[in-house]
Amino acid sequence: MLFPKGDPTIRNTMLLCASLAVSNTGAVLIMTVTALAGAYLARPEVMYSLPLIGTFSERALSTLALSMQFIGTMMAAPPAALLMARIGRRAGFSVGQLIGFGAAGLATYALFDQNFWLFVLAGFLIGFHNAFWQQFRFAVADTASAEFKPKAVSYVMIGPLVAGIFGPEIAKHTRDIFAPVLFAGAYVSVATLALFAVGILQFIRIPTPPRRKKGDSTGRSFKQLAQDPKFVIAVLAGMVGYSSMSFMMTATPLAMIDCGHLFDDAAFVIQGHVIAMFAPSFFTGSLIARYSAPRIILVGAGLYLGSVVINMTGIDMIQFFSSLVLVGVGWNFMFVGGTTMLTEFATPEERAKVQGVNDLLVFGAVSIASFLSGALQQAYGWGTVTLSITGPILVALVCVLLLQGRINRAQPAE
Repeated sequence: MLFPKGDPTIRNTMLLCASLAVSNTGAVLIMTVTALAGAYLARPEVMYSLPLIGTFSERALSTLALSMQFIGTMMAAPPAALLMARIGRRAGFSVGQLIGFGAAGLATYALFDQNFWLFVLAGFLIGFHNAFWQQFRFAVADTASAEFKPKAVSYVMIGPLVAGIFGPEIAKHTRDIFAPVLFAGAYVSVATLALFAVGILQFIRIPTPPRRKKGDSTGRSFKQLAQDPKFVIAVLAGMVGYSSMSFMMTATPLAMIDCGHLFDDAAFVIQGHVIAMFAPSFFTGSLIARYSAPRIILVGAGLYLGSVVINMTGIDMIQFFSSLVLVGVGWNFMFVGGTTMLTEFATPEERAKVQGVNDLLVFGAVSIASFLSGALQQAYGWGTVTLSITGPILVALVCVLLLQGRINRAQPAE
């Protein structure tokens, strides 16, 4: 029986799906406009000098606010997971949304004040906000039966389809709403969405874990976790899949503008990409249940390689759009596959630790990728950007094949 009497899994799945839709709409808004807003605020005449790097213009730091967002997510991921283990999912998620409200307000003020570095700080704080709602995908598994977990995780990821439709549209319609100050309307929208999510979250029903007493087991050590191939596959899928997606998604609007396309064209491509990220969630869980998470992860890696081939054929609208659609589907397969493996792998006492460490590593990789993508686009152009994901994807593909072989060989002995 998938849902015993009194099981709140369906209720939680629907509410977390709605909350993720709202939160991801804000995230898509931010991903659509932040690099361009950074370029709008950055002063080309202001120069910086760093050892080993040399002298560069503030304009080269256009994507820094986005990079700092992922650094914030990386830093806040373990504390967010531990806080929710202590005060519960509902209270923890509400705290995260209120942080998002304040950070979006600060970004709005920075745009009006034409303050680049205050905008970067706001991006960092938005990362704290993201660290909380990124845990929605884990929270839905807290009350789900073992057989329903893959589908529960996948169904929650359907919510951001709304983000794919409305996020870029809101970006287009709010870009000039406070003209001559550009992009401020997007961040006012993010603040509004955060408050709306707080209201939805008050209705979830996930029991607060019992307080751990001194001497209680905390599960396996980090060293033991790192030696388990299932944990390594899950983390690797998240790190490479998410960082490669962020790398391409961050650089694409900048590349399209550089190639002569319009802002509305870039927003349309991002819209198609985000829909492709989450539309497969209608069936990804079923595919994982039938074929296994590692196999779906490998298919996702293959789709990334396909996107590279498409990008190398030209810089027309069709290439940008179809390539980023493949990246979106590839991300879904790798991310949902990795998340499912984590929810099945961790014992209750390990849950907060495993989820926090996973997101620390994933968003650490994403922060580096988002910064490098803007810098590479400015310095070397789109061809270099699109080829740069080939190495990490191939490494992940080979590692998953080897580690899955270890798992398969160990099963008969078990």
